[in-house]
Amino acid sequence: MIVVVGGGTMGAGIATSFLLIGEEVTLVETSIEFIEGAIGRVTESLERLARKRDDLDPAEALTRLDARTDHGSVDAALVIEAVPEDLALKQAMFTSLEEIYPPNTIFASNTSSLSITAMASVLASPERFIGMHFFNPVPVSSLVELVVGESTSDTTVADARAWVERLGKTPIVVKDSPGFASSRLGIALGMEAIRMFESGVASAADIDSAMQLGYHHPMGPLKLTDLVGLDIRLAIAEHLAVELGPRFEPPELLRSMVAEGKLGKKSAEGFYVW
Repeated sequence: MIVVVGGGTMGAGIATSFLLIGEEVTLVETSIEFIEGAIGRVTESLERLARKRDDLDPAEALTRLDARTDHGSVDAALVIEAVPEDLALKQAMFTSLEEIYPPNTIFASNTSSLSITAMASVLASPERFIGMHFFNPVPVSSLVELVVGESTSDTTVADARAWVERLGKTPIVVKDSPGFASSRLGIALGMEAIRMFESGVASAADIDSAMQLGYHHPMGPLKLTDLVGLDIRLAIAEHLAVELGPRFEPPELLRSMVAEGKLGKKSAEGFYVW
């Protein structure tokens, strides 16, 4: 049994990925309204994938999804958190989860930048805690970044790696440090792309094409920022600026766009109109 806490874009994508390999998945949200939204996202993802896969039956996969507002008496091998990027929120949540799940359950956070060591510090058994940073869109992304905290055990790392490989994805293992590997590099590129756009170096489409055609990136940094969410990238950049210095300071354009509600695809406007 896999438990996913949080049914937003990332949580729904993680749940979908485990359903695709035949796992039973419990998805926990805070309200019936949020549960309905999460089920909708999982259903849409499964139906989209089924159009390209003759072996996938969305209706069958959904019978293995249990969406609920409480954890009940679920006995899970792995619990993955995908809630908003707020350290205190995540710490409080894992403190309560440790009282619910047995000692052999692995706890993982999908955080893209917050300290795994800090999150694990509130646990009585921090050795079973690890970062499992998935990438959007989760069902088709091939990478999962495993982030090892100061107390994470070798057994937890090995078990997390095995889960990632069962998903058909490739794990990379990184030390717990600000931004890990992927977010740190991605934010550096994204912030510089925004500064270039802000100063009129080139259009958003041409900046993105430079990275797609010149460096074979599947997507340009500005379109990626729209898909991730400008608010999320702003929060990560602010965190990295505090931890690593002014080279990660967010451009004023990013701050103003977020203040205006231009958050990317989810608000229908960012660097592109969706």
